[in-house]
Amino acid sequence: MEKLEREIRESKFSELMNKHFAASSIPKGLYCLSLRLTDEYSSNAHARRQLPSPELLPVLSNNSYHHFVLSTDNILAASVVVNSAVQSSLRPEKIVFHIITDKKTYAGMHAWFALNPVSPAIVEVKGVHQFDWLTRENVPVLEAVENHHGIRNYYHGNHLAGANLSNTTPRTFASKLQARSPKYISLLNHLRIYLPELFPNLDKVVFLDDDIVIQRDLSPLWEIDLWGKVNGAVETCKGEDEWVMSKHFRNYFNFSHPLIAKHLDPDECAWAYGMNIFDLRTWRKTNIRETYHYWLKENLKSNLTMWKLGTLPPALIAFKGHIHPIDPSWHMLGLGYQSKTNIEKAKRAAVIHYNGQSKPWLQIG
Repeated sequence: MEKLEREIRESKFSELMNKHFAASSIPKGLYCLSLRLTDEYSSNAHARRQLPSPELLPVLSNNSYHHFVLSTDNILAASVVVNSAVQSSLRPEKIVFHIITDKKTYAGMHAWFALNPVSPAIVEVKGVHQFDWLTRENVPVLEAVENHHGIRNYYHGNHLAGANLSNTTPRTFASKLQARSPKYISLLNHLRIYLPELFPNLDKVVFLDDDIVIQRDLSPLWEIDLWGKVNGAVETCKGEDEWVMSKHFRNYFNFSHPLIAKHLDPDECAWAYGMNIFDLRTWRKTNIRETYHYWLKENLKSNLTMWKLGTLPPALIAFKGHIHPIDPSWHMLGLGYQSKTNIEKAKRAAVIHYNGQSKPWLQIG
């Protein structure tokens, strides 16, 4: 019996490992799509046409429009976000999408939206390399994060090495694996902390993750009064399900670290990234970016013992005191890694978020 139990336990851990690798790899179809579109960009003048057309350029900084920002290297996911936003909108002619991608995906992403316009909405595609502000001097911490040997090893190394499986439950192991997704060391994932500098002429934007689907008109988000706060977000500590909606700071930080214990409250409510309203005018009067950088540096110095890397923990600290809670029906999380999702609630949600491992574009999804 003991031998059998041990074998079952080991097979659970290996299933979790296989799922992690399946979730971290790029499916062949997605990779081929990007390559084919990059080829199209080089050979087809229509795929290279200016986005948006020159006469619409002033709209990119016109605050009477609804500006969405999406930072991704996944062309299919970007297309789903943009199309679902346009199809759900009551006034699609007011929508402007700013899509930011990396250098290797830029040509393919540009080709896709040039060849598949979503008029009357407006789409701008920019590569990280095209932003004058994003220099190494302005983002030194992220440079360190991307090149730090220990961090690269942590995200791309042997995930079983050093893991004491006899003292770990499968659920704890699963959450540790999810925290080791290679996306967490990508500049694209940290870009949201630089929105005020990247879009100096905009007053308010809605930032969207690429693993969401929009099901309802989002224009009322621009009418929400944030009461002087910077970030309108759904709180994730007041729901019944323990996987997603009962998260406090203790779920993200190591409170045995003296700096964490001194500055943070373990019972403070966490909130969600993925669909956030950012008041950029108010943000520019704060030191949110500097705070974010400071804590990233401290975590690097402490050899990642304050929290396991990701964009949410440093953001929870940096935006402390700057959060305005919005109604949970705007943003439903938990799809893609829990089986208890309420279908009726999912149908009513404005945005459904596949923030789990099983993304819709993967076979395990």
